[in-house]
Amino acid sequence: MDEDTLQFYRSNAQAYAGREITSRQTRINRFLAVLPPGASILELGCGAGADSAQMLAAGFDVRPTDGSPELAAEASRRLGRPVETLLFHDLDKVEAYDGVWANACLLHVPRAELQHVLTLIWRALKPGGHFYASFKAGEEDGRDTLNRYYNYPSPEWLRDTYASAGRWSSLAIEKGEVRGFDNEWAEMLFVVARKDL
Repeated sequence: MDEDTLQFYRSNAQAYAGREITSRQTRINRFLAVLPPGASILELGCGAGADSAQMLAAGFDVRPTDGSPELAAEASRRLGRPVETLLFHDLDKVEAYDGVWANACLLHVPRAELQHVLTLIWRALKPGGHFYASFKAGEEDGRDTLNRYYNYPSPEWLRDTYASAGRWSSLAIEKGEVRGFDNEWAEMLFVVARKDL
């Protein structure tokens, strides 16, 4: 992950944790609806733990992780359980999860590294497992007004990158808009993929 971006989240962990976001509850519910009851879920980039809290409350076996030790500590306080610090390229599990939830975190992976990270996620999923991720849409990578790096993919670039990372039986991309931590509206790509059986 880009060091300046990671440092931003480390330095702003408490302010970031104080945000309450409800706009993605529909997407979480749709994601959980396709998983078996009590399914094992890896959350990457859990931030302050709000999404993990919702999944745990619904009875799922969730492993929340974040690349920032400070945000992992915030999530641990919220969830009342340990939250691991995990960088994407350190993911080493094989066919361990029914689902992987990566909301607004893989968008910070440098373009040249995204295929490798997606391959690690594909490998960590059980056959038939589901994977959700969201990205800020664009045509080339760059930084926002807070100096955070974004890979800013197009739908076509994302499809090609996913295809080169593993075999998926389905891959759907929806578009939408969200207001970010910088208080700016951004066009988003919401990706749901299912690993081949």
